[in-house]
Amino acid sequence: MTKLIIQIPCFNEEETLLTTLNELPKKVSGIEEIEVLVINDGSKDKSVEIAKQWGAKILDIKTNRGLANAFRAGIAESLKLGADIIVNTDADNQYCADDIEKLVRPVIEGKADIVIGARDIASIKEFTPVKKFFQKLGSAVLRLLSSTPVEDAPSGFRAFSKQAAIRLNIFDNYTYTMETLLQANAKGLKVLSVPIRVNSMLRKSKLVKNIFDYIFKSMKTTIRMFIVYRPFRFFITIAALLGLFGAGIIVRFLYFYVQGSGNGHIQSLIFAAVFLISSVQVAIIAIVGDLLSINRKLIEDVQTRMKILELDK
Repeated sequence: MTKLIIQIPCFNEEETLLTTLNELPKKVSGIEEIEVLVINDGSKDKSVEIAKQWGAKILDIKTNRGLANAFRAGIAESLKLGADIIVNTDADNQYCADDIEKLVRPVIEGKADIVIGARDIASIKEFTPVKKFFQKLGSAVLRLLSSTPVEDAPSGFRAFSKQAAIRLNIFDNYTYTMETLLQANAKGLKVLSVPIRVNSMLRKSKLVKNIFDYIFKSMKTTIRMFIVYRPFRFFITIAALLGLFGAGIIVRFLYFYVQGSGNGHIQSLIFAAVFLISSVQVAIIAIVGDLLSINRKLIEDVQTRMKILELDK
């Protein structure tokens, strides 16, 4: 049996939730059972009542803790409910529910562990030119950092295989979209993007209240996760830049020394020494970080085994 659970993080969505639920597919080719899980993230309106009347399962989080926490809790609950595939979508009906079959198809066929719905950003009339530019720029940066073919990195319309859901760990409290991509490649999970359609916006984004605030928080999350999962590459790059800068200063000093005016540039040697010593120190941090990442991988392997054992009970 192949069981699909469609999870919907929800925070005060009484105006859009019913529309979202009614649009969900009743049947998907290759799927024998479909369940809907609404993660109530501390809603104070009638969202829970609407979801219950519709027939969805409810995971109740008493106080609002943010999208990333709701996503994390939903993944754990979906696994407990026996999901073979988990699809995450938004409660504002932004994504076309008919495209859920596009998301799950590569997972069913074993071609991907994570499938991300890629919106045609240029055609979304509600997005300003500035937002479209930064959406595309952010996705390009994530493609480079994560080594995945992601076309729409911020998209929350995603499908996860059971194995991927078990292995992912979400640390950030703001958003899960960037973090899961950086983890996927580090853990050997296959990621694919598929084009999907969007519906007309029923409300403004609650996550992106200010594009520059969103960019700052996304950059912070991306850098943090890159340090966690690529510590050697991150720190050795900084060490190399410091070393090159120090070497450049030395070359500059030697040039003036050969010209006979080296005495006036002795301070250059001091700066060069500072940069070179810093380069060595950061390189040592890179090596230590790499050793710590090996230990983290071992711990995560144990965690994965424990999750599997718990789910098999």
